[in-house]
Amino acid sequence: MKQTPKIIAASAILGCTLIAGAFLNPSADGAGTAQPGTTDDPVVTKSYVDQQIQQALGGGTTQPGNPGTTTEDEIKVVTLKPGKILIADAGAEFIVRSGKAIIYTQDSNGVADLTDGKDLLNGQAAPLNHLLSFPRDGRGIKVKDGVTSNLIVMVRGGYTIQ
Repeated sequence: MKQTPKIIAASAILGCTLIAGAFLNPSADGAGTAQPGTTDDPVVTKSYVDQQIQQALGGGTTQPGNPGTTTEDEIKVVTLKPGKILIADAGAEFIVRSGKAIIYTQDSNGVADLTDGKDLLNGQAAPLNHLLSFPRDGRGIKVKDGVTSNLIVMVRGGYTIQ
């Protein structure tokens, strides 16, 4: 019979501890967290998130009304006619897919053939299916003299057709 008061006291202490814990623990109710849709926790659309990611990655935009020119990072397939020159912006990359192309530069430096690991100089053939890197503006490729067929070129980066 002497154990009954001890059990009642232990039960009372345990009950008080549980009640006090519920009141003193704000995360139990979700208190202290921002409400969805407020400035602390805004609700945004997927298109907004995608747009912010593209801006953070430096994705370009098309410049309408400027034919023969692009500044996008995506790969474009370009058809180059004989007599025209495909001029790369600094950092652009070309892959000649079909046709007979030669390197065009106005100075003594060339274009990096990343596939073979060598420098291609003005007038040298641009090999098919090789990744060509253009480190500076004003360099490009053109259809080899005497050839009447077009070039098909995959382009990443900015370019101009002259």
